[in-house]
Amino acid sequence: MRLFRSSTVLGIAEDALSFARSAADDSHPDEYMGLLRGEDAAKLGLDRDGTVITDVLIIPGTTSSPVSATVRSDMVPTGTTSIGSVHSHPNGVLRPSEQDIQTFGNGSVHVILGAPYGPDDWRAFDRAGDPRELDVLDVELPDDEFFDFTQADIDAELGGR
Repeated sequence: MRLFRSSTVLGIAEDALSFARSAADDSHPDEYMGLLRGEDAAKLGLDRDGTVITDVLIIPGTTSSPVSATVRSDMVPTGTTSIGSVHSHPNGVLRPSEQDIQTFGNGSVHVILGAPYGPDDWRAFDRAGDPRELDVLDVELPDDEFFDFTQADIDAELGGR
């Protein structure tokens, strides 16, 4: 068992990138913004040391307009750690603005999605705003067990009411 996760981000799961592109398209012409979380590559069956971006968190209270999006940090769930951010540029520009770079302080990977949000309409950057490589990985994502319950489970929890 590994006690510490490697801080090296190897890539982004194809499903996570697809979700972010779809969310950006749904938000258009306003910007879209989310936080990125990852999973240890070994847990995803990869024989590599590092982290794979597997989740895009949409934070309640995020505000957006055609020129900006802001995540309310007080609405980020307790204990949530992100390895970066993702946001869209409805104008299609695939490079960070100075304001973007100022928000890149948390996390090591920041993804910008540009309209029309196709498979090649995105770029990854480090916290300084410099381009970085980010492979798109076809990995099987673990099932999210948060909603893994049935009505019978709820009835049992409530004492059969």
